[in-house]
Amino acid sequence: MILQPLVPVDGALPGPVLTEIAALYATNHAFFELSGDFPDPRRITVEQVAAALADELAHEGAEVLLARSAGRLVGLAATLAHHPDPASGDPDPWIGLLLIDATAHRTGYGRAVAGLVEDRFRAAGRSGVRIAVLDDNPAGLAFWRSRGYTSLRHARDREHGRECTVMRKAL
Repeated sequence: MILQPLVPVDGALPGPVLTEIAALYATNHAFFELSGDFPDPRRITVEQVAAALADELAHEGAEVLLARSAGRLVGLAATLAHHPDPASGDPDPWIGLLLIDATAHRTGYGRAVAGLVEDRFRAAGRSGVRIAVLDDNPAGLAFWRSRGYTSLRHARDREHGRECTVMRKAL
């Protein structure tokens, strides 16, 4: 499996890649029903995904990584080099989103992609990584705990005010 940074070309995301990513998002309608990120999680459009990715990439130090296995897009990770609020005093990078093709859940892709993201941060000299997991996503909380993440606190997310658990893993 490889991770490739998603790089806009002339300020736009390449159409074929964007279509692939939209298909990946569409397989995860159950997650997006929890998150409320899209008006109709069963009808996620390319335009909505393009806007969501643009929002992700608008933060300084943000990166969207595409996970491919045998050429097939199997996942996506959105990361931040630093907390978006400099006043937070938070020294760790963040995983903002880890999304795996729902038709391939429970096949090891999530663990593999999370491990590759952690390896990238470790190689950059980072000592830990954080994630905020929606409290109404018990499967997500269990996944991250199984990866060695521990709960730091409960908070509301910055974008939508949803209840979440902030977790950290030492690298």
